[in-house]
Amino acid sequence: MAPLDQAQYSLAMLSIIIPTLNAAVALEQTLTALETSEIATQIIVSDGGSTDETQAIAKQLGAIVIDAPKGRGSQLAAGANLAAHPWLLFLHADTLLDKLWQKTIGEFITDPVMSPCAGVFKFTLDDPKPAARRLEKIVEWRCRLLGLPYGDQGLLISRQHYDQIGGFKGLPLFEDVDIVRRIGRRNIEYLEHAAITSAIRYQKTGYVLRSLKNATCLSLYFAGLPPKLIGRIYQ
Repeated sequence: MAPLDQAQYSLAMLSIIIPTLNAAVALEQTLTALETSEIATQIIVSDGGSTDETQAIAKQLGAIVIDAPKGRGSQLAAGANLAAHPWLLFLHADTLLDKLWQKTIGEFITDPVMSPCAGVFKFTLDDPKPAARRLEKIVEWRCRLLGLPYGDQGLLISRQHYDQIGGFKGLPLFEDVDIVRRIGRRNIEYLEHAAITSAIRYQKTGYVLRSLKNATCLSLYFAGLPPKLIGRIYQ
């Protein structure tokens, strides 16, 4: 067998965990964007009880499918428990990595300077409207000033680092904020390439209303309200 090049070596070290719940509409595109060589990245779809074609699509496209307790935190934790490789990438089902994702991740994984760090991608929405560009700028400001990337930017972290900080908790909401706070803002590296997320939630409720709702819930979280209670408000 020929020696692995850097990109192949990196993919062989990577497990991707995707939590799903009735995600059939978006999942096929997300998984197709992750297609790799024969030296395949392990892709785990951690499903919280879908009643649509989510699991069938995932299996058809070669992912490992597991059933997990409903809730993104619980599903991410269950997927990580099954992961076989020394690097983990957590990715939402409606988020696409751009065409340079393999190169970006390969450079991160093989750079010894990055070993104590976790990487997140640049937040981008699949909507050409100016409101989407404004929200992207707000997210960039939040990340740089507060050190709070969300789960729709992906999370690339070594298994060792993930285990050291205690992994994802079974929270019904803000599991992404919880883990990045334990990682620490100084240990977050912002990757230059994009994670392109569906804007449908913002299009349905409006960018301003949705953003205000998110900001209010985040404020309640930092004020100490239980995530379960905040989840009821969010719904």
